[in-house]
Amino acid sequence: MGRDVPALVFTREDRRRYRDKMHTCLDVLAQMLRESGFESERPQVGLEIELNLVGDDGRPAMRNTEVLRAIADPAWSTELGRFNLEINIPPRRLLSGGPGSWEQEIRDALNHAEERASAIGAHLIMVGILPTLGESDVDETALSGDPRYRLLNEQIFAARGEDLRIRVDGVERLAMYADAITPEAACTSTQFHLQVAPKEFADYWNAAQAVAGVQTALAANSPFLFGKELWRETRIPLFEQATDTRPQEIKAQGVRPRVWFGERWITSVFDLFEENVRYFPALLPICDEEDPQQALDDGGVPELGELTLHNGTIYRWNRPIYAVTDSGPHLRIENRVLPAGPTVADTIANGAFYYGLTRALVDEDRPVWTRMSFSVAEENLHTAARDGIDARLYWPGVGEVPVTELVLRRLLPLAHQGLELAGMDAEWREPLLGVIEQRCVTGRNGALWQAETVHRLEKAGCDRQEALRRMTMTYMDYMHLNAPAHTWPVD
Repeated sequence: MGRDVPALVFTREDRRRYRDKMHTCLDVLAQMLRESGFESERPQVGLEIELNLVGDDGRPAMRNTEVLRAIADPAWSTELGRFNLEINIPPRRLLSGGPGSWEQEIRDALNHAEERASAIGAHLIMVGILPTLGESDVDETALSGDPRYRLLNEQIFAARGEDLRIRVDGVERLAMYADAITPEAACTSTQFHLQVAPKEFADYWNAAQAVAGVQTALAANSPFLFGKELWRETRIPLFEQATDTRPQEIKAQGVRPRVWFGERWITSVFDLFEENVRYFPALLPICDEEDPQQALDDGGVPELGELTLHNGTIYRWNRPIYAVTDSGPHLRIENRVLPAGPTVADTIANGAFYYGLTRALVDEDRPVWTRMSFSVAEENLHTAARDGIDARLYWPGVGEVPVTELVLRRLLPLAHQGLELAGMDAEWREPLLGVIEQRCVTGRNGALWQAETVHRLEKAGCDRQEALRRMTMTYMDYMHLNAPAHTWPVD
């Protein structure tokens, strides 16, 4: 969600005032978009990584408050579960110091945090879903202490009126009910931010939606949940279900889910914020003191607090962000489809592929979103999440093909082209996109390694829980070596 909120009880008057303020914010945003008052001369990229905490035995450690205190760095913050942390890497221009310096900065920050955490018996792991996590680890007691999480939990269940139902049919089947939103905490992601000018926002968002399935297939890293082998990127269906405010009857009426791919290509960033207000009731109707229209009329920059808080409770896989910094207001896309890990090297490669590919697609004469239906893009995402690097995806002019073939023959050259257009020379491009290329050539990624390693351990006599624990410990060793996951041995 990104904002601290107090513990409150909301009244009907609170909700009415909040709705009115959101409509005012929408009007002000529309005016700002018409007047082009946004920072876009030097667009930047950013990165957030969510991590899990484990003990010396590889099992969940509910100690994020203690670890955060030990790290003592404002770049780190708590997340939903007591076994989660998040690091926010400072934004920079795509070429600032080269990708190598960005990778080193991330590794230095993670190594520092690991050193501090290990001194109190905890360890950090970058993985889409912690393999050793059990159902008993995600009850209400696992919520982080920040009041915003408990408030969000209360509001979601007040809207639902019943327990959450989670069901995933994959290699194996999981069916359970939850009385808190903490199963969502099992989902730890990598979030790439891309600042764009208002006039370019729709094209970049459409491009990001079009490639979401490809990204997910290549980077899948979440094959296990609560001891079950499910989808290659189980994070996708889990997140969709773990924050669902709709009981079954409301789903049947076609009400939109709060974890949402969307339903159409857009022509403006305004489309997304207007959909937020039109379709989704407020979960946290907290009004700011600011009058956004007055702030704009006085020559200031309105925070649009109600609009941004509401936006933070709607979990689009590519989320629009409005933010105000010292240099003024800006817009960016928060790309949320990818899991955390397995390594920093994999993460930086994933970022290079995403940034390069979307840039190239935006520059095409016939954009891909004019040649592919929106529903097919959404279907690609779920197919990719289910099948991972073995997925067959649809692409215009190619048809339905293995994702590895699609990337090697069509999309990887585009990613190179996009990074070149952004000013990145071959010295930087080649090693980064080389990781993506070798992932496709070998047909191996983090999800496949996890599954194969667990199967090998089970054949050697381990039960499922011990196999998951041992695999997790080995995963952490390779993670620290920072060799891309397609090079990890199974034996």
